[in-house]
Amino acid sequence: MSVADMFTEFIANLAIDNSETISSRYGELTATLNKEFRETESKTANTLQVGSFGRNTGIKGISDLDMLYIMPKSKWEAYKDNKQLNLLQDVKSAILNRYPKTDIRVDRLVVVVTYTDFQVEVQPVFEQDDGSFKYPDTKNGGGWKITKPRLEMEAVSKLDSEKNYNLKRLCKMARAWKNKHGVRMGGLLIDTLSYNFMSTTNEYDTKSFLYYDYLGRDFFKYLSDLPNQDRYYAPGSNQHVKVKKPFQRKAKKAYRLCLDAIAAKGNKDSNNKWKKIYGRPFPANKEQVKESTFASNAMTWDDTEEFIEDRYPIDIRYSLKIDCDVKQNGFREHRLSEMLVRMIPLLAKKTLEFEIVQIDVPGDYSIEWKVLNRGEEARKRNKIRGQIVPDAGYHRKTEPTLFKGDHIVECYAIKNGVVVAKDRIHVPISTNG
Repeated sequence: MSVADMFTEFIANLAIDNSETISSRYGELTATLNKEFRETESKTANTLQVGSFGRNTGIKGISDLDMLYIMPKSKWEAYKDNKQLNLLQDVKSAILNRYPKTDIRVDRLVVVVTYTDFQVEVQPVFEQDDGSFKYPDTKNGGGWKITKPRLEMEAVSKLDSEKNYNLKRLCKMARAWKNKHGVRMGGLLIDTLSYNFMSTTNEYDTKSFLYYDYLGRDFFKYLSDLPNQDRYYAPGSNQHVKVKKPFQRKAKKAYRLCLDAIAAKGNKDSNNKWKKIYGRPFPANKEQVKESTFASNAMTWDDTEEFIEDRYPIDIRYSLKIDCDVKQNGFREHRLSEMLVRMIPLLAKKTLEFEIVQIDVPGDYSIEWKVLNRGEEARKRNKIRGQIVPDAGYHRKTEPTLFKGDHIVECYAIKNGVVVAKDRIHVPISTNG
């Protein structure tokens, strides 16, 4: 496949596949609130789809959706004096009365309506004369704040058209990378940094898919070189966009992987190298798939690997980190992360105790694990594994080191049917047991 063909198919694979359902839910919520506050049941009036879906930068698996409901100006007097919580509770009650079996709750700034595979954060607002919106904040006694999403959407769309429609596609590529590597970056931060990068270069003003290998390379280099800071300014509105966790280290790794993939241009494993950056949405080499299918008919081992993307949508919004104690005869010898840094060989006949050492997913969630054995010895013994299994309830998983190979352990946090955090660790076993 040519570079243009690969990236054209990649972008197509990222398209949101449930946009009709999402739009339908937006319409139902709008009609409900219009009936409550205006005695009309219009599904389109007095609402604004914002966030990644509104900016048209979201991708398949999007699960955190944002909607503004524009309140009648006549209602301002009823809520203006420290009645922010009352407004949110009234919005919640209106939706709950219409959909009594739906999970609905107030969360500081918004009313969260949870459906299967996604949630909508409904934010009631009062439109100002300059086109901005006042929204309620219930923290620390309450108050009113200003948001300017129209300016953000207009700025992104304007630069996108000036850059040959490459900006929004870059935003989608960055989301695929985020989901593949468990990078905790909010949608507006991704769009802001993509916007800032495209504003610094004219290299891609007239180019398209044929140059997306270089586009990704240059973008990750740009991210990796950014200094650590706790916020940026959103395009158009100049409002603060918080950095939840540094992203530079993983961006630097992506940059190096891009260099490897570009160097492999024309080789049959080129697609697989791009998959290491962008994940399963990146297309496989069709000729290689045919060869693999032919080879599978003659192979003597069972391909039992499962993929989390086949079970749940992926929309990384939180952090999860796993590590591992390496033990022998019940005594801890090292942390696996320390051994990898110090290049200490991991030998067979050890016990590995994997555990979640950091997680910030709020509320209820479940944990699932995947242990994949790789290499010639795994195939020879017919022990590829790779099945996805639920956590036993302790956020831990114990495994023995049996035979040589660069094995992998992955951990996933699932909330409301969506993978919202993930991590992986390599387990390079040096000898056979």
